[in-house]
Order: sequence, then C-alpha cells, then structure tokens
Amino acid sequence: MSPENTAPALSKTQRRVVAVTAVAGMMVTLDSLIVTTALDAIRSALHASVAELEWTVTAYVLAFAVLLMTAAALGDRFGRRRMFITGLAVFAAASAGCALAPNVATLIAARAVQGAGAALVMPLTLALLGTAIPAARRAAALGVFSSVAGLAVPVGPLLGGAVVTGVSWPWIFWINVPVALVLIPIGRRSLEESFGPRAKLDLAGVLLATLAALGLVWALVRGNTAGWGSTEVVSTFVAGLLLALAFVWWQQRAPEPMLPLRLFRSRAFSAGNAAIFFHWGSALGALFFMAQFLQTGLNFSPMRAGFGLMPWGAIAFIVPQVAGAFIRRIGERPFIIAGLGLHAAAMAWIAVIADPGMAYWRLIAPLVLSGAGVAMSLPATQSAALSGVEPRDVGKASGAYSTMRQLGGALGVAVVVAAFAEYGGYKSIQAFGHGFTAAMIACTVLSLAGAVSGLAAPGGARTARSPVVLLEPAREPAHD
Repeated sequence: MSPENTAPALSKTQRRVVAVTAVAGMMVTLDSLIVTTALDAIRSALHASVAELEWTVTAYVLAFAVLLMTAAALGDRFGRRRMFITGLAVFAAASAGCALAPNVATLIAARAVQGAGAALVMPLTLALLGTAIPAARRAAALGVFSSVAGLAVPVGPLLGGAVVTGVSWPWIFWINVPVALVLIPIGRRSLEESFGPRAKLDLAGVLLATLAALGLVWALVRGNTAGWGSTEVVSTFVAGLLLALAFVWWQQRAPEPMLPLRLFRSRAFSAGNAAIFFHWGSALGALFFMAQFLQTGLNFSPMRAGFGLMPWGAIAFIVPQVAGAFIRRIGERPFIIAGLGLHAAAMAWIAVIADPGMAYWRLIAPLVLSGAGVAMSLPATQSAALSGVEPRDVGKASGAYSTMRQLGGALGVAVVVAAFAEYGGYKSIQAFGHGFTAAMIACTVLSLAGAVSGLAAPGGARTARSPVVLLEPAREPAHD
C-alpha cells in the first residue's frame, strides 16, 4: 500500500486551503480565456479597433508575465498569505474597473492592473498549498488543484459566451468580484502565513523586461497602422531589442537575478521554455480569432461560439492527464514535436477551409486535432523545463517557465493580429475572412517554430532521472 493511501485524511482547514488556492488559480487562468468570446461585443460597444482589442488581451498577459517572479519574491519576503490576499483584492478592484470602463483605453489600463493582481495570486497558490499540505498528501492535493484550474480551458470561452449572451460583456469581469470577496476572508482564516528566503528584489530586471516586451509588442501592434518602416515602429522595435540585450547583460551581473541565465545551460530547460513560448503564442493567438470567426464569419451568438469552441477545450482538458503518464517512459521530445506538429497541421487545415458562411461541422475535426496537439505538448514542455535543473533551482525554473509562457502569449497575439491586419480587417465579412486566413497561417508558423524547438528536448526513457520537487515546505526567515 502506498504512503498516499496510509496517510491521514486532510483536515477541514486543509481542505479549505486546497479549495481556496484551486478556485483562485482557476479564476486568474479563466480571465485570459473568458474574454475571447466577448471580444466581438467589446468591439461593438466601445468601438474598438483590432489593435485596441489586442491590447485588452495583451495588457493582462504582459503584466502577468513580467511580474510573476517579482510577485513570488514579494511573497517570500513579506509573507505569502499577505501577498496572496493583496493580489485577490487588486484583482477584484481591477475587475470592477474593467466592468465600469467607459472606453477602451480605460479597459486596457484596468486589464493591466488585473494582470498585476493575477501575478500576485498565481505563484503563491502553489507555495501556500505546499506549506499547508503534508508531503504524503501533497500529490493528491496538487491533482485537485490542477483539475480545478484546468477547467478554465473548456469553461472559459463557454462561460464568456453565456454571460455576454445572457447579460452583457461587463459581467465577464463583474463575476470575479464576489468570488474574490468570498476567497479573501476564507483565505485569511484558513491559510497560515509563511515566508521564503529573503532574496533581494531585482527591480532593475523587472523594469528592463517590462520595457523590452512593451517595445516589441508595441512595434508589432502599430506596424500595420503606422507603417512597418515608420520611425515609430522601427524605433520602438530597436528599443525593445536593445532593452532585451540590456536585460540579459544585467541578469549576468545582478546579485539576485530575476532570471538566472545559468539555467539556460541545460538544453532541456532551454528547449522547454522555447517550446512553451511558441506553443502559447500560437494557441492564444488562435483562440483570439476563432471565437471572432464563429461570430463574425458564421453569425454565431457569443454563447453558441462558446459551445463551438468546446471540441477544442474538452480535448485540451482530457489529453494532458493521459500524456503525462507516458512522458517519463519515452521522453519529452516526441510529445513536443508531435503535439505542436498536430496543432500546426490543424491551423493550416483551418486556414485552407475557412470561409464565411461555411458549415460549422467542417471545423470540428481540426479543432479536436488542435486541442489534442496543444494538450499533448503542454505537460512535455513543463517536464523538460523542470527536469533539466537542480532541485534547488526548481522554484526559479518554474517561475521562468510561467513567465516565458505568458510572454509568448503576448508576443504571439501581437504577431497573429499583425498578420490579420495586413491582409484583412472588419470592414466586411470578406475582409475578415482574408485576415482570419492570414492569422491562422501565422499560428501555423508559430507552432512549427515550437516543434523545431522541441528537437533539443530529452528523448527516450530515463530510469535514472533526478526527481523534480515541485513544492517544498517554506522555511521561516531567521529573525534577529
């Protein structure tokens, strides 16, 4: 009998910890997906351009990405429960700001603040769970956490469509407020305060990473409007590249770097991070336009569009639980290459057949293929990124992986929107169709880049592999 089965059952307080952290994780994950089926309604209500629609997604993802590792460090220094509760409060306030936004500029600003709140919540959920649950029961608790948080994938677009159809688009943000307000007092009572090593905050690294990502995304967003050879686009792109180089330079010299570059000496770590960067860029870019295509091209209601994306979301929820059991036996490389290859094939398939007014059933097979491919490669990229580092570096490696995923989403959406704007637009259904085809081709290219990155990932069974400790009990800081 395994130790898991003989360990004492979780106490009532411990079950509340699992519930609070899992629901919080689902809420912040949900918000990057729930907006997809509301984009068409937001565009009509706030008279937003495609670039402004993009920023409603990118502002959230970008703030989430660049603040993740800093948020984890703040939790280590000032208390994980304290920062977790603060993150929930910020997230709730920003969600209300999104719902009340009178124009798209205000919505974008509120989405950025919402992303900052999400960055405080997400990394601390796992840390709090790890300190509260005994080691013998931790794997089971993590399984519950992952299952609940994973529901955001199939539920996000469907819930967004249902809310927009049944009420109005601001309510996709209003629903966060009561959830957060319930979680805050339960979290204060159930979660024990914990601290980690008091590492020095790398504020210079955060600033350089933020400005570098902003410069690159800004250039991609403004390219079609201002002109790819314009002073604005060229200068912001060059500035973004120079700031990215400055970030690398600083990380080599910072006493407590935000992203220790020595981790990239591991081929597996580098491959996993490169693959997830392109993986999430392609997947989020595809979701950004698929929901719009169903509404604009096929005249679906938002709720029907949410149901239309269910073949993608349902298979993406099921497959990782199957794929994860085989990764250790045959290695990460086949899953990354095959998974992103399948997703690329699905995107190319949709690009070929997409046509306004087409029968929806023709999209089901490529949606299932895409969902299976994305879901197959996801646990493999994570396994490669975390198995290629020493146990003492797992915390920073996990933060780096999450950051690369979110940055990939921000830059991926920017690339896909740039392709859409270059070849189409919202002036007519035909123009939208041309732009959508170009967007799907861009998603294909991004996914193929991820598959190529997977060539460097570990392949073959490994019987003597260093164990990956995802969670370690935090140590209380020494007090003078």
